[in-house]
Amino acid sequence: MRTYCSALVGIVLAIALPASAHHSNAIFDLTAELTLRGTVTRYEWRNPHVYVYVETADGSEQPVEWQLEGDPTPIMARSGWTGTSLVPGDVVTVRVHPDATGPQHHGLIVSLATPDGVFLTPRAGGRAAPRPAESIAGVWDGLRGARTRTYNYGELTAKGRAAQAEFRESMNPTMNCIPFPTPSIVSAPYLHEIEVLGDRILMRTELFHVERTIYMDGRGHPENGERTNQGHSIGRWEGDTLVIDTTLFTDYRAGNRSGIPNGAQKHVVERLRLSDDHTQLIVEYFIEDPEYMAEPMSGSTFWDYAPDRQIEPFACDPENARQFAFE
Repeated sequence: MRTYCSALVGIVLAIALPASAHHSNAIFDLTAELTLRGTVTRYEWRNPHVYVYVETADGSEQPVEWQLEGDPTPIMARSGWTGTSLVPGDVVTVRVHPDATGPQHHGLIVSLATPDGVFLTPRAGGRAAPRPAESIAGVWDGLRGARTRTYNYGELTAKGRAAQAEFRESMNPTMNCIPFPTPSIVSAPYLHEIEVLGDRILMRTELFHVERTIYMDGRGHPENGERTNQGHSIGRWEGDTLVIDTTLFTDYRAGNRSGIPNGAQKHVVERLRLSDDHTQLIVEYFIEDPEYMAEPMSGSTFWDYAPDRQIEPFACDPENARQFAFE
């Protein structure tokens, strides 16, 4: 018997999810929900997005295949999903935020249920049991902080306004699996690991498996140094706060925020400190980029201490990353 699709559109009270690994969730109507009932035809456990394909029937009883988008595999895994959670033929009921850019059958998964009682949601990993950290070293989870991160945007230059106006997701370097620079990389809802060594600090991010080196030996930034994706970072301690100063970023089409590129003069200062109870790491950042921003931007997020969690593999699949690069 063919299953059917019922479109139940309504206002939902939810915090907008932060940017995903390639395109922004702005392409979805986060104020509307559809409930789809159908049969799984494909299940792709890949990065930067897990996709579930569900065949339903429209009002004319014609089969329609929906492409339903989830998070990358590390976040989905911590939310109870696995690469074998679904198989073709499974009957499911899925709540989704529909795509707002056109009539295509594409949605963002809110929840998925099967008749035998399996109920799954993305980003349901929650907080690990709160434990105090002895220092900034260790594994930290950015999921909860990403939900409430803050940005303070200043005015753009004429060049910045023009760049933002002409930006399309197909221009985003993540379409080619090129990692985000700061601030997006530190605001990502993934695990982060900090290793404190004698003359340097290593910061690893699960997203794209980025590793940053912060030199703590008193050196300055090199003159005419090589420009790289994550820039050149030097650090110092101000009391119990780690101050990271970074320059020499490569050009990046969406390096400051959606549609605002990195310029050659981009300069970032990050401040990391433990919360009063030592269960969180407070991350604040200040960004100057005079080529595109007439005024600096700033923001903040936090990471939960998660010593029992382990960074998961993140192999970015270019074919998967380029899906829905809307013009």
